[in-house]
Amino acid sequence: MDGTQVAALAVLQGLLEFLPVSSSAHLVLLPRLVGWPDQGLAFDVAVHVGTLAAVVAHFRAEIARLARGWARTLRGGRDADGRLAWAIVLATVPVGLAGLAFEHLAATALREVRVVAWATIGFALALWAADRWGRGRRTLEALGWREALLVGLAQALAIVPGASRSGVTMAAGLALGMTREAAARFSFLLSMPVIALAGALEAARLAQAPEPVPWGALAAGALAAGLTAWAVIALFLRWIERVGMMPFVLYRLALGAFLLATL
Repeated sequence: MDGTQVAALAVLQGLLEFLPVSSSAHLVLLPRLVGWPDQGLAFDVAVHVGTLAAVVAHFRAEIARLARGWARTLRGGRDADGRLAWAIVLATVPVGLAGLAFEHLAATALREVRVVAWATIGFALALWAADRWGRGRRTLEALGWREALLVGLAQALAIVPGASRSGVTMAAGLALGMTREAAARFSFLLSMPVIALAGALEAARLAQAPEPVPWGALAAGALAAGLTAWAVIALFLRWIERVGMMPFVLYRLALGAFLLATL
């Protein structure tokens, strides 16, 4: 990978990771459209780790509250922060199991353009339906165990490029009656353990790999993605309640149609 490819893919990841349009799909598609070699799953994980740093920086005060609430539950206490922390843990389990079970498939067959195209279209319609008919009243503090598990099961679908991890979790949250802001915030919080686990697993494998690892490219990509994502998060949270999901639905439908037409 040269510097241009590293920079372009990293900025693309930072821009799109927390928007419901599937950054993973774009990381698959851009190299194919411009004739670059596939950067591989290791680089994809590295730029996701960069966006993890961005979401941790943005939600650092909320993370601290959740950690204190979780610690109180271990001592027998109960509060909203503790319940939300455990809800995040519960919702992470399905995607962790799916990632371990279908990792090889995600790195090979699921990166095919036809799969990405149909996933982009199909989950666009799911996002539209959830935003259109969701009641939009439930706050994040009112999230229960059932809702957390259902959002976690939806998140497991994000191993398919084109599904969009943020898209499926927001759609699930909206379908369960959450407000747009609550669905978005829960999606952002859910991204942290998922990306951290995937990053740690990939780093351990790279450290044991016999071939040279392009650590410089991976680090540069992670940094650029993180800086870009940090700027996007606050803008998205301020914007989403006003505009809803329709702009993202239309973009996904147009992208899926374009991909099918050019196969």
